[in-house]
Amino acid sequence: RTASGMSSTVNSESWADFPERLELSKGTLLRFNHGFTLKIVNLSGLTCELLLVLNMTLYSVKWLAFSMSRNMGIIWELDFYSRPVLDDQEKKLWEVLICESPTDLNTQPESLFRYSQFCSSSTVNSIWLGNALKDAIALAPNPPEKIRFFRRQMANMISKGCDAIAIPSIVSRRTFTLIQWIDERMRDFYPTQPGYQEGSNPSVQFLCETPQPLPEALVGEKWAFVSLEVEAFAEMGEWDIGFGESFNLSMLGLPPQTQIPGLIIYSSRATAIAGWMAGLELASLLYEPSPQYRVILETGASDRWIVANLRDRATQLEGERFEAAKEKAKSVHFLAVQSNPKSESFAGFWLMRELLF
Repeated sequence: RTASGMSSTVNSESWADFPERLELSKGTLLRFNHGFTLKIVNLSGLTCELLLVLNMTLYSVKWLAFSMSRNMGIIWELDFYSRPVLDDQEKKLWEVLICESPTDLNTQPESLFRYSQFCSSSTVNSIWLGNALKDAIALAPNPPEKIRFFRRQMANMISKGCDAIAIPSIVSRRTFTLIQWIDERMRDFYPTQPGYQEGSNPSVQFLCETPQPLPEALVGEKWAFVSLEVEAFAEMGEWDIGFGESFNLSMLGLPPQTQIPGLIIYSSRATAIAGWMAGLELASLLYEPSPQYRVILETGASDRWIVANLRDRATQLEGERFEAAKEKAKSVHFLAVQSNPKSESFAGFWLMRELLF
């Protein structure tokens, strides 16, 4: 449980000695009698950033973000941009679109909160956006704990608007529901509006960063390409999953026998790996045959991580089959983390969809 207040210190022999509920605040020190200390340096929504003090050396361990709570809070996806509709002065109308992110497979798409509001181009600023967010919160069943947005060029205005209501915002490519909603409005809604001007939805350029190797302590010992039929996900609510995020596949209309491709990472440090991944905005996995054969994990706004190098033709063919299966499954795929192939639980499981912005 997080709280603001004076710094405090908690001493313990091990993790097992910690109480079931612990009130944390910025500056709290978690001291263990095994030579290390965890210091909370930032608390923001679901994110808990800590510093690890080991043998008098500081290490930033942002990969522990979200590990204080495995249950996802309410997340919103937001877009604030001009639309192909002109006002009375022949200027493009702007619009804020807000929708709730599905975080589990059982959430029905129609139950997710949605909000839209047009804005004159002369009043486009962070103050207007902040007020629109207040209006949305007043109508929503529950306020969000964080807000995702994908338009990098709007980062400053959106961040200020979210700051005005004290809700953290983050650039993310994990805006699957929002992108689908925008596509629907481009096809079915905007053409029915007075002042509509035919045009495409402006694309967003994400920088193609050089992939970075995973931190050494987070490299899996084994990995495997796998697949599951859509109908198998009906039982996902009964799976033992530590960290993760998913969405209802019914929103994509995939036939029950469609194969959803995925990658499983096996490691004795499965919980640490899953905890690190939970602190990122997992966007997609892709097989990259050039310039090197490897599997890349894309996260956040533009981060890219090397998950596996495919050094022989057999695994390279598996990578090609993974991409082919992704295409047949409307780009849906998954990433899982387990302690070993015989484990019946998942330290982490993320359903993803590669998007073209």
